[in-house]
Amino acid sequence: MAEKKQGLRYRIRESRYIYILLLPGLVYFILFKYAPMWMLVIAFQDYNPWVGISGSQWVGLKHFFYLLKDPMFYLMLRNTLAINMMSLVFFFPLPIIWAILLNEVRHSGFKRINQTIFYFPHFLSWVIVASLTYFLLSIDVGIINKLLIFIGLQPVSFLSNPGFFWIILTLQDIWKESGWGTIIFLAAIAMVDVEQYEAAIIDGAGRFKRIWHITIPAIMPTVVVLLLLRLGNIATVGFEQVLLMMNPLVNNVAEVFDTYAYRLGILQSNISFGTAVNVFKGIVGLIFVWVSNRSVKKLGYEGIY
Repeated sequence: MAEKKQGLRYRIRESRYIYILLLPGLVYFILFKYAPMWMLVIAFQDYNPWVGISGSQWVGLKHFFYLLKDPMFYLMLRNTLAINMMSLVFFFPLPIIWAILLNEVRHSGFKRINQTIFYFPHFLSWVIVASLTYFLLSIDVGIINKLLIFIGLQPVSFLSNPGFFWIILTLQDIWKESGWGTIIFLAAIAMVDVEQYEAAIIDGAGRFKRIWHITIPAIMPTVVVLLLLRLGNIATVGFEQVLLMMNPLVNNVAEVFDTYAYRLGILQSNISFGTAVNVFKGIVGLIFVWVSNRSVKKLGYEGIY
């Protein structure tokens, strides 16, 4: 035991700068992710902030039953899963494709310019993204509708038509985050042994075959891990994005668990019910991660645990 302690102290001392770099992230997760978890008990109470957790009445699963019996529940479940599945199908593969394409670019200057262009939207707030969307698609000042009128067509109510809402959210995600998502995959590609490519070239493999037989298999473990993590948030939709884009005409396709918890938990001061909604989201995400992790293990991948 003493030898193990000495070995641990030696490893910490040798890697002290790495642990120092790790410290801010560790403190962040402890303070803002793990420490607040004890407040989840208010999902099982009629929480009264004036008397605190200890003085609030315990009601068990009352709020969860109320959520499941709410007529809005299945509508919110449909909207949440539909938005996330569209993002999973149309958004998730794009960072992988962009990363592979960027990796094939040999001109370093051109590559850096493209990376800068792709990364920039990530740093814009959803308020700016929603404003740009309104500037493009609104029926009165939208550029696209002005072009439609200019060529003799009728304007289209993109922002008030429920049929366009999920598509607009997906396109916003693609524009804002697909470039930033390439960072992880570019790092995974950078770890591929160059000798594999050299051997493939000697064997006569073209660029497409090198991508298909070397690059893609090499980054598949990273793809699987990120996919599993994304499935863990299957019941979560970007709150700011949906809140900024929704309006009374599209509420039937825009209402999701996040906005519902905000309306009832914050605006109507029903904190316990809002907490119960978020606990339910966590349970759904846990189930998706557990099932998908078992599935990928059966396919021969390591999974996340």
